Amino acid sequence: MELIHNTSAYKKWIEELKSEIQKSQIKAAISVNHALLDLYWRIGKSISEKISLGKWGTSVVENVSKDLRQFFPTQKGFSRSNLFSMRKWYEFYANSSIEIEKVQQLVGQIPWGHNVLIITKTDNIEEAIFYINKTVENNWSRTILTHQIDLDFYNRSGKAITNFLNTLPTPQSELAIETLKDPYKFDFLTLSEKTIEKDIEEQLVKHITSFLLELGGGFSFVGRQVPLKIDGEDFYIDLLFYHIKLKCYVVVELKSVKFRAEYAGKMNLYLSAVDDLIKSENENPTIGLLLCQSKSKVIAEYALRGTTQPIGVAEYEIVKSIPTNLKPELPTIEEIEKELSSSIYTNNNSDSE
Repeated sequence: MELIHNTSAYKKWIEELKSEIQKSQIKAAISVNHALLDLYWRIGKSISEKISLGKWGTSVVENVSKDLRQFFPTQKGFSRSNLFSMRKWYEFYANSSIEIEKVQQLVGQIPWGHNVLIITKTDNIEEAIFYINKTVENNWSRTILTHQIDLDFYNRSGKAITNFLNTLPTPQSELAIETLKDPYKFDFLTLSEKTIEKDIEEQLVKHITSFLLELGGGFSFVGRQVPLKIDGEDFYIDLLFYHIKLKCYVVVELKSVKFRAEYAGKMNLYLSAVDDLIKSENENPTIGLLLCQSKSKVIAEYALRGTTQPIGVAEYEIVKSIPTNLKPELPTIEEIEKELSSSIYTNNNSDSE
């Protein structure tokens, strides 16, 4: 007779129990975070009011810290610096036009360390809310959040020149506009001044995890130099991605020179071909991104005005090296290629043959 713990039914039951326990642990962690932030908010508010209305002076915070740590010796978080952070956190949002209850709900979605980082590094409430939403949306660690703020993601998001409003339906056009940025900062590349497109392309693929981080949430790498056969002629896409939220392919073409109007025409060709040869019926129209060393805003706008396919034009900058401590938090190239080889690119290639 087969032992119960070796049966498939038993194993399935154990997996179900594990899943329930994990869900409960996640809910408990979220609940604890909400409770902690609610406490910190009330402490910050109380300290702020005592200093501003009671006119006790900031030196009182030192005494508060000593008294609280003495009464709660096993509980962390009552250091002088953390109490000042609570006060600053409360005051940062207190004068906002947004209702306090909504602010508390919003900031309660991310850990305390993330909240302190945001109010320390951002200039206004709109920017802070932007980074809170992006942190929640992309599940950013504090290290990645720091990196995105340092690279000024807020002021670059949605700044690429596009024709999306005229070529894509709402709300896809709005999400697509928000998805692209300008300029893109390739701070992980080591290139000479005489770099050609091939050199940039090779290094971007070599550092694909960092490139995906700069592209933003939702992008998955499909392939490099992806072949397209059009009326007997061979064409090759520099880089092909798939965007999960937009549910579409994204063609990226790299140019180590200033934007030229003819680039839009060739991209238009690529996008039409990808829509016909690779895209499936239930996917949205393919989007193109032309990354150039520089661009004329006027020429780019004129060039896109006459195209029928959704195209964006943005510049790229090569700056300092990416922090090495980001790497452990990102998927490896092998992990990405393994995932992609059995999904998007393979499936669509088989469909087109």
